[in-house]
Amino acid sequence: MNIAILGSAGQIGAYLEEYLKEKGHDVIGVDIVEGPQNDLRVTPNTYVESIIKNADFVFFLSFDVGGSRYLKKYQHTFQFINNNTRMMANTFALLEKYRKRFVFASSQMSNMSYSPYGVMKRVGELHTTALNGLIVKFWNVYGIEKDMEKAHVITDFIRKGFEEGEFEMMTDGTEERQFLYAEDCCEALETVMENFTDFKPEDPLHITSFHSNTVREIANIIQGCFGLIDKYDVKINSGLAKDSVQMDKRNEADNYILNWWVPKTTIDVGIRKVFNEMKKDYENI
Repeated sequence: MNIAILGSAGQIGAYLEEYLKEKGHDVIGVDIVEGPQNDLRVTPNTYVESIIKNADFVFFLSFDVGGSRYLKKYQHTFQFINNNTRMMANTFALLEKYRKRFVFASSQMSNMSYSPYGVMKRVGELHTTALNGLIVKFWNVYGIEKDMEKAHVITDFIRKGFEEGEFEMMTDGTEERQFLYAEDCCEALETVMENFTDFKPEDPLHITSFHSNTVREIANIIQGCFGLIDKYDVKINSGLAKDSVQMDKRNEADNYILNWWVPKTTIDVGIRKVFNEMKKDYENI
């Protein structure tokens, strides 16, 4: 199958491209970090159009997004809103033009009207439903990240532990989140693609571990990984604020997807995999 991944250099996209290639698919990635011809904000874009035209299936993962620190700083800016508006307008127009089967990567935050990021994802969901695509809602997917300026909490903590000997939580760490290892996420996306006709646009395809951990528990697991290395004595600095965003009662994961796919990787195992991979960059320092 000829598969196009829009956002192939992002955290999920990079894992997905490697995963699908190992499964024998022909995969072509599109990401702005690979050059200006990959810019989904630009129209007309004959390069991107040809990729979408020739694809049997499209994963629309592209979005200007990052972890909580990034969103807190940028999601209310004109640039953030304009980037995502243009990417969606151009991409959905091409998906409509060529009547492609596709998955749009949304978020568990898409029902949060007070979050510009959530609102933008909701707009993408409406486009997707109108075009008979499928919506997947990601819940805190973690894995190796290339752009550490946009790092999510787990990779952010690990990096700061190696570089600064400590990491600071934005909150007191009592908020609970559901974390999903990126390789499990890839299996879920493959399952949705392979069973595309079994789903309807309105189906609640929540891609998560269906298991909650506090951010403090995550910090403790990471601190334990550092404890196995003699030269590191990493400290955790707790914040004072409460984080109500991802504790919103409207955000309860729907387990409908479990009829087709079940996550495999526990949080302890997943964090150790990411930690050991990131450790390689610091072994000779």
